Amino acid sequence: MTHPARERPVAAFTRAARAVESRIYADHPLPGAVHAGALTGTAVALGLLAERATRHRPVLQAAGTAVATWLVLGGTRVATDGAQLARDLETGRLDGARELLAGWDSRRTADLDVIGLSRVSVETVAEHTADQVVAPLAWGAVAGVPGLLGARAVGVLRTVASARDPRYRRFGLATARLDELVQLLPTRAAAALTVAGAPVVGGSAGAAWRAWRRDTVLHPSPNAGRVEAAFAGALEVRLGGRAAYPHGVAELPVLGDGRNPDAGHVTRAVELSRVVGWLAGGASALLALVLGARRRSRRRAR
Repeated sequence: MTHPARERPVAAFTRAARAVESRIYADHPLPGAVHAGALTGTAVALGLLAERATRHRPVLQAAGTAVATWLVLGGTRVATDGAQLARDLETGRLDGARELLAGWDSRRTADLDVIGLSRVSVETVAEHTADQVVAPLAWGAVAGVPGLLGARAVGVLRTVASARDPRYRRFGLATARLDELVQLLPTRAAAALTVAGAPVVGGSAGAAWRAWRRDTVLHPSPNAGRVEAAFAGALEVRLGGRAAYPHGVAELPVLGDGRNPDAGHVTRAVELSRVVGWLAGGASALLALVLGARRRSRRRAR
């Protein structure tokens, strides 16, 4: 399971989001917009306060950024839970895999066999790599601690008020749109990093590129499926297709053109997730250095 010290801030924010939602919920977009705006704004404001408090202390500012990054990134949970899913599937503990997936994804898994559970597991590892690792790092590089905390907050709110749940179809509309905006570039960056990292885990960079560019054109979401398609191509498996949710069945585009996934592919997906995370960390650090140097240059020129 996730390290408690790292999970506590995210879990506390989740509890706060649910508490606020229970008080202001109505089947209307306006309360949902208030919910999304207030909680995301609070996360960004905390980041701004942290940066302001350490503005003239570069060492403390760097330490604060490092601690915030360590606390909010979800890479450890993705790796730990993904590895547990692979073990459950490998040993035939399908009920254990279903229970673990229930905390990650809203799809119904009771009727899924090993292939179906493996497919959902790979998709979930890919999606959470983009949401919980690449997006916070990317926004942190661009906007510092406020961007880091804000991006993670939006991801948490999306799980709290998922538009896929009929109860939140209207209430969660603002959260869904905000999440689409926040994820617009990070999902594409995650897909590109998946292409780059595929050979490290014995995957195909060419197939990852083709699946990403070809198979997401018909997807109804501007973001969903991008990194999943890249993972499918990299691992040379088929993802997507028919998905059963509590409110009904969705027919999603088929991603990739390889074989059906199995437990071994879940293990490789976890390895690929780690590689993407390390690449994202390096790219974000470089971007932060470049942007920081440009800001300092502009201040000196004034």
